[in-house]
Amino acid sequence: LRIKSFSLLAQKAVHKKYESGAFEAGGYKCKNVKDHISLYLEMADTCSLTFGWEVYAVFRLFLLDQNQDIYLVVQDALGKERRFNGLKLQWGLDQFIPLEAFNDSTNGYLVKDTCVFGAEVFVKERSRVKGECLSMEKYAYSSKYVWKIDNFSKLGAGYKESQAFGAGNHKWKIELHPAGIDIGAADHLSMFLILENFTVENVQVYAEFTLRIWDQLGQSMNLFKVKYKFWFHTPKSSWGCPRFVSLSELNDPETGFLVNDVCVVEAEVTVLGISEPI
Repeated sequence: LRIKSFSLLAQKAVHKKYESGAFEAGGYKCKNVKDHISLYLEMADTCSLTFGWEVYAVFRLFLLDQNQDIYLVVQDALGKERRFNGLKLQWGLDQFIPLEAFNDSTNGYLVKDTCVFGAEVFVKERSRVKGECLSMEKYAYSSKYVWKIDNFSKLGAGYKESQAFGAGNHKWKIELHPAGIDIGAADHLSMFLILENFTVENVQVYAEFTLRIWDQLGQSMNLFKVKYKFWFHTPKSSWGCPRFVSLSELNDPETGFLVNDVCVVEAEVTVLGISEPI
């Protein structure tokens, strides 16, 4: 697992930790999970295993010294075999390496804000290696797209998508459900952001985005927006708000959200990072 712009990853705190993509060891999928760097090995996609499964494995964790091109190797409990099961999915080290030593450039672990971790897993079956590279954007710029929707009342049920727009070298769309998307949101307007035409396998895009509806009367008191951070990772991957604004407020002429049967919505997207296979 190669991590670029490590300082940005720590600063932006992606849910306080970052998990690599799943890789296989002996036919089973595993995942790498205060003053130290913590590093773990974790079983992934266990729902595909039979009830009462157990996997015994010996593993080693690595950190690359980029100055000398050698790995710091840490073996859990002197090579003791560990048992993974439904109650214990994760084994590892809470104190893999002190932050002071990790950040010391003379040690070679963090060079040009990039570090490389690894894991080697031994089970009773053959193992394969799979890696990925997480790159955080040092200079992340936001892109805005404004969508003016005429004849809003004629949209009917179902959903409508905006034209594709660019942000962070990717194509996006706004998805609008004029009559809601869920059973509990039938009396609301639903709005989502879609990562469009994303077909690269095992690549994830981490984005911060804001969805807004314009008050066309210019009354600042009537401002509706939602803001999220989300990992987009599948074709037509989307995230947003099923209950964005109630239909009663939307149709209230005093709010300015619907004027002369015109509605104006906006998406502001900032791509913060990308994870891709290596």
